[in-house]
Amino acid sequence: MKIATVVGARPQFIKAAVVSRELRKKHEEILIHTGQHYDYNMSDIFFKELAIPHPSYNLGISGGSHGKMTGEMLIKIEEVLLKEKPCLVILYGDTNSTLAGAVAASKLHIPICHVEAGVRMKTLNNPEEINRIMTDHVSSILMCCTQSSIKALKDEGISKNVHWVGDPMYDAFNFYSRELGNDLPENLMSIEGEKIVLPEKYYYMTCHREENTGSDEPLKQIFEAMNSLSFPCVYPVHPRNRSRARRLKNAFKYKNIILCEPVGYLTSIYLLLHSEKVVTDSGGLQREAFFAQKQCITIFDHIIWPETMVNNRNQLSSPQKDEIIEKINTKQKILDFELPFGAGDSGEKIVRLIDSYLDEKCREGSI
Repeated sequence: MKIATVVGARPQFIKAAVVSRELRKKHEEILIHTGQHYDYNMSDIFFKELAIPHPSYNLGISGGSHGKMTGEMLIKIEEVLLKEKPCLVILYGDTNSTLAGAVAASKLHIPICHVEAGVRMKTLNNPEEINRIMTDHVSSILMCCTQSSIKALKDEGISKNVHWVGDPMYDAFNFYSRELGNDLPENLMSIEGEKIVLPEKYYYMTCHREENTGSDEPLKQIFEAMNSLSFPCVYPVHPRNRSRARRLKNAFKYKNIILCEPVGYLTSIYLLLHSEKVVTDSGGLQREAFFAQKQCITIFDHIIWPETMVNNRNQLSSPQKDEIIEKINTKQKILDFELPFGAGDSGEKIVRLIDSYLDEKCREGSI
């Protein structure tokens, strides 16, 4: 059967790599890339490294306000769906690409499979939370990474076709971390275009959220904390934050902050595995730190993945120097038997459940 998949951002490429590998054994997949993450290190390298088939459609939509971006995506995705007439649309996570795909498919009465359903932060002040809620409530099959996500959906009155499948990002981490050698998969380049020699010991940081990078003060506080530590901080800089990060580093002479170009998935996993600890505001990297048994400090106001918060393995911090340092110095305890994100076989489970759903709809004569 023909199934359409909508992706647009780095975490979605990773999840799609896992699911598409299984999906294409039985089905024709129409891969739609909205273009939300657009440059080589934010997009193209992921398709290359993860052996994701070239997108059937690249819509080339990025930048602008939430409304502008989502509206343009909605128009283009609808055009593709009308042309291709898939029997199901797969959506991942909580980006503007997800929301646009959900609105387009639901209004055309095409069933939606939402992978990473039920994630909740309990606040509508976050745009991703709105995307999640709206997508979940129009989806026909809801694939949950954790048991807490199933409970969140139940609390909102959603219980039909809700499944715990585990996390495709855990599948990807297990698969690709085994493929890594002893050397960096790619050269680490500074934002000035110079090759970086990776320090023997370092902290790995990513930081991209508007509340942490949209003005000088929060990012300055984060840099002050990281610059005061015993080891350097390796920070692949998101393109929209490049000029501010460079200006602050130069103005305050942060010698311990290494600003580098965005890195591909394999390099990111390598940096994670060889780091001392992780500092991030990414929902994906905090889980990957958990998978890698690395202590993580998440600079964010809300818990996204409660499963990672056990035994100080992941701690929330405000963008304040003293609090970040305090959390970094807090001891953690790791228990190997904690596997809340499944057993690394979510891709297979998702496709089996999709098959079962489509078989049922065929018997009913609705597709």
